[in-house]
Amino acid sequence: MTTPIVRRGTNQPKPSQSSPKASMSLTSRRLFAWASEVALVVLSGMIPYGIGAFANTRNEFSRVPLNPVLGVIEREVSRPLALPVSYGNRNVSLPTNILWIIAAIAPLTLSCWQLFLLAKTGSTIPKRWFAVRVVSEQGTPPGLAAVLVREGVGRWGVPMSVAYILWRYSPAFPNLVILTGLAAVALIGEATGFSSKRNRRAFHDSIAGTYTIDATKPFMPPSARQPKEQWNEVDEEAAIASVVMSPETIRQSGLWRWMQQNPSITLFGIALLSMTVVLGTLVGTQIYIQSQENSRSTEEGNRKQFIELEKRLKANSNATVEERQRTIMAMGTLNYPQSTKFLVDLLVEETNPILLNTIQQALVNVGPNAIPDLKRKNLLLASQLDSSTSSGNDQLKKQQNLQVNQQAINKILATYGGQLLNVDLSRSRLSQTVSSPTAFFNLVLDKVDLWGVNFRGANLNQASFKGSRFRGPGPDGRWDTYDDWVADLRFASMKQANLSEANLSRVLLNKSDLSGATLNKANLSSARLIATNLSSAQLVGADLRGAILENASLTGADIGEAKLNDAELYGAQLGRSIAIGAQLSHANLSKTNWQAADLSGAYLDHANLSNANLSATRLTNVILRSANLENANLRNADLSLADLQGANVAGADFQGVILSGSGQDPSEQFVQKPQIGVQSALIKGVDFSQTKNLDAKQLAYICTQGGIHPRCP
Repeated sequence: MTTPIVRRGTNQPKPSQSSPKASMSLTSRRLFAWASEVALVVLSGMIPYGIGAFANTRNEFSRVPLNPVLGVIEREVSRPLALPVSYGNRNVSLPTNILWIIAAIAPLTLSCWQLFLLAKTGSTIPKRWFAVRVVSEQGTPPGLAAVLVREGVGRWGVPMSVAYILWRYSPAFPNLVILTGLAAVALIGEATGFSSKRNRRAFHDSIAGTYTIDATKPFMPPSARQPKEQWNEVDEEAAIASVVMSPETIRQSGLWRWMQQNPSITLFGIALLSMTVVLGTLVGTQIYIQSQENSRSTEEGNRKQFIELEKRLKANSNATVEERQRTIMAMGTLNYPQSTKFLVDLLVEETNPILLNTIQQALVNVGPNAIPDLKRKNLLLASQLDSSTSSGNDQLKKQQNLQVNQQAINKILATYGGQLLNVDLSRSRLSQTVSSPTAFFNLVLDKVDLWGVNFRGANLNQASFKGSRFRGPGPDGRWDTYDDWVADLRFASMKQANLSEANLSRVLLNKSDLSGATLNKANLSSARLIATNLSSAQLVGADLRGAILENASLTGADIGEAKLNDAELYGAQLGRSIAIGAQLSHANLSKTNWQAADLSGAYLDHANLSNANLSATRLTNVILRSANLENANLRNADLSLADLQGANVAGADFQGVILSGSGQDPSEQFVQKPQIGVQSALIKGVDFSQTKNLDAKQLAYICTQGGIHPRCP
């Protein structure tokens, strides 16, 4: 059979020797085309995301809750990459919400469009730029199925899966830099290391049955590339015969043929398989029946034992205190839900202090499984106490009943720290109800692992959590990954609680009441404190980097030397707060209220203070380099020795602002700060052209110290 001669059509483009494409090899053009495709997809997402992030820093836009779809996407992306998952809602600007949705949709849309073009035409737009084309063995466009195999399995699926598995189960996990490097090596290896030497095809082309060719040259099928003289009619007929099989041949081939030739062995194999299936079913059924019977027997035994123990604890049983103690402890060892409920009810009925302590110890032996019944009783007692109009002994009795219930919960939490995952204490009252010498209770859980506990809406006033951890490493044993165990403290009341040195990183504290609480040196990095009340709280040296304190109240709080770098404090109230030496670099402080606060020596470089109220604040020695003070209210603020270099003060109100220390000559203002170590004026180059309410003395100082203003000579 003769091989058809493929001739170049007259209308096919001829490569120009002077064009850049002609001087590049096909391999180089393929690489550049692929890089361009990836870059287009990445940029289609990064550009709207970046614009959205910028819009989020602007205060002229209204704030709205983050779109739930974006929250789901964020969590689903975070999990496989072992990134910390953001829980709870947060607010963003309205344009940010829209732009981030576009950033999520655009890459997917562009990827689908490129796959469609590749399937129908054999080229994407970048491939056309570099004269690269993908074809099937017949020289036609590959089609959608081949393209999905080529791109989804060969180019991305296999190499990225290999890279991810190596990274996920290696000591480098969860380092994303290592994952990026492994992914790059896998992609390069797929494109070059697994290519066929004869056909020079990459792995993704081989499995999809496609060829990547020079679009400026005609495509010659592999069969047509062999010398004509190697083919003869005998070889051709043999080749056809080897491929085309009759039905009879199919029936006589493979397993069916072997089974016909060995009927005895076949019958024995079928019988053995059938017996194995029947025997396995019988054994499995028997095991299941036996396990159910054992479970019923155990439960029946526990029930009978519970009934017997319950009789001994009846008021008319005439048992001694020691006998009742032994009975109570025995009941605490029963694996029977009814016994736990009985002990919880008995706890508020018993009056003997010795037996009360014994019941609490028995409930501690039950462990976290006793929490649901204790919570049920706690809510009931708190409700009765709140609705009661009685006074005297009856009211005191109810307070004492609630107190012993709280003590039992306290002991279980303290004993089983680190084993409290998914324990639900939401809305529980775990604080002192009234000040009474006979009914006094304070929750004390110092240095206890409380991760995963649900304290949502609980009353934890005056509790002590010094050094406790409200976040755990999760099942993978690593911190700051997607599966971290995080406590829920939303809407909790924690007035005057002691949380010094506690680990509250990434914990949910939205709308909680922490007024008067002590959080010195606590770790609150990336915590959610939206609309949280921190009035008069102590946060000295606390780590709040990346925390979200939008619309939070810190009026009168002490945040001296606290780390608030990159924190979100949009609209927060910080009037009369003490922030001496606080680190607020790159923080978003837009529309915050700092009236009469003390920010001496604070670091506010690159911070966004647009539209902030800084009236009557003390800002001596503050570093405000490159800060945004646009439209800020600085009336009567003390800015002596502050560093304003590079700051944006357009629209800021400088009425009554102190720009010089007492007793200094105006020409010598803004003297050198020891920690900065420069001799030049600290407002040099700052543009005060659009600053409001500058008086003559301020203007003279600005002009003599290198500031910019139209009225300067």
